[in-house]
Amino acid sequence: MKLYYSPGAPSPRRVMMFMVEKAIADIDLVTVDLNAQEHKGEAYRAKSPLAKVPALELDDGRVLTETRAICTYLEGLYPEPNLMGVDAEERAFIEMADRRAELYLLAGIANTVRHTHPGLAPLEQPQFPEFGQSQAQKVREIAAWFDHVLERQPWMAGDRFTIADITAFCAIEFARLMKFHPGREGMPSLQAWRDRVAERPSASAK
Repeated sequence: MKLYYSPGAPSPRRVMMFMVEKAIADIDLVTVDLNAQEHKGEAYRAKSPLAKVPALELDDGRVLTETRAICTYLEGLYPEPNLMGVDAEERAFIEMADRRAELYLLAGIANTVRHTHPGLAPLEQPQFPEFGQSQAQKVREIAAWFDHVLERQPWMAGDRFTIADITAFCAIEFARLMKFHPGREGMPSLQAWRDRVAERPSASAK
């Protein structure tokens, strides 16, 4: 199999962290240069029609896109350590936490950065700075909610590390580009959680 990814981008980083947590080392890595617009080229669009990374090309030539789908497939192939739930109940609650991190935290951060950071201008045309700034406010509101969640439990989905922590960690790290730092903004539980995740070997995966 081949994983097409872009180092530093949050969604590919989620898959890379997932693979490190599971000690998956038999997938070839193919870099896609976003700054060179390689993801919009005909060759890559043949694999990922919406020009998104990451993309996992299976041995039979089919291609999986969308981070969550790729991780679900890898969870099936490499079930241990379990990161997505051991039964229907746990899977549902982990997915809920993961979706919240993806849809409300990561998506808001991505919209903020894409529309306010000058370095992202080549990838987001046109930029709408006012929209980006409004998203930044919503990001801080949802981050404060996550801070309260983490006052009551050690990890995003409860008592153990899961895919939800990977998604949220990649989001918070990407938020550096919007100058967001939980500890400096009165969110100590979110900061402490972030620091715990940062100590894991997978956190160095880019």
